[in-house]
Amino acid sequence: MALLKVVEVLAESSDSWEDAARKAVAEAARTVRHIRSIYVENMQATVADGRIERYRINAKITFEVEADD
Repeated sequence: MALLKVVEVLAESSDSWEDAARKAVAEAARTVRHIRSIYVENMQATVADGRIERYRINAKITFEVEADD
């Protein structure tokens, strides 16, 4: 049986929500191993002069915890 944990991550991008999700996973992968999935819980954007300026996401990243054998 695998033990899974979840961390909540906030990320943003000037390109897209998909890019923000990629950045969230890349940042989490710097310190967390065995990432299994990302669940985007919330999406929002900031707007300036009638155009989207920054795409933001709140995401939950699931990873497997290594067992002490």
